[in-house]
Amino acid sequence: MKQYLLILFFLTGTFLQAQKDIYESPRFDELSEEHEVLAIVPFITQLKLDSGQSQNEVKELAEREGYAVQDALESYFSRRKKRKKFNVEFQNTENTNALLLKNNINYDNIDVYTVKELSDILGVDGIISGNLDLNILLSKGVPTDFNILDFFSGEANYGRIGIKVSDGQTGKLLWRYENNITKKTGKNTMELIDKMMKKATRKFPYDREKKRKRKQS
Repeated sequence: MKQYLLILFFLTGTFLQAQKDIYESPRFDELSEEHEVLAIVPFITQLKLDSGQSQNEVKELAEREGYAVQDALESYFSRRKKRKKFNVEFQNTENTNALLLKNNINYDNIDVYTVKELSDILGVDGIISGNLDLNILLSKGVPTDFNILDFFSGEANYGRIGIKVSDGQTGKLLWRYENNITKKTGKNTMELIDKMMKKATRKFPYDREKKRKRKQS
């Protein structure tokens, strides 16, 4: 009986936490009315590994993780877009990265540019960006063995990911979703993004069905 109560407590806490982890601007409809294309940029990664890599090696690995999330998000949005789930387009990430490089913007300095500057350079209406805090190499996968006690001991926590959408013209934050990375969130980057975004689908502001219902109300 105690075990079932622990599981119920955990699931209830997880649901309530998920609600807190999603933010949508009250001005979303106003600021996004003319949005047609969004660009996904590489995620800024903070990597804390126990192994003995040099500073340069850790920097290269962090960059790789940031681009892996960019690719995973593009893949997710592309699949959903084919089913006409969104009312915006997503710029091809190869084009995004090529335009950034052409303007001397790379992983090392992209964080010094404003959302408006990046939007103007990329020719888009908004930017999808985010942060990763990791103590593992997510792109290489995480341990998949599961034990409910891991959640209480903290051994299942591999970091945190935050995804945000910002308006290109004003730079205002439109939407944000944050999530802990654990054994249950996915065994690699692609699976993590897929599971994470599926949970947030009904809250994703560019969802075609959600926008239709909002207009009706």
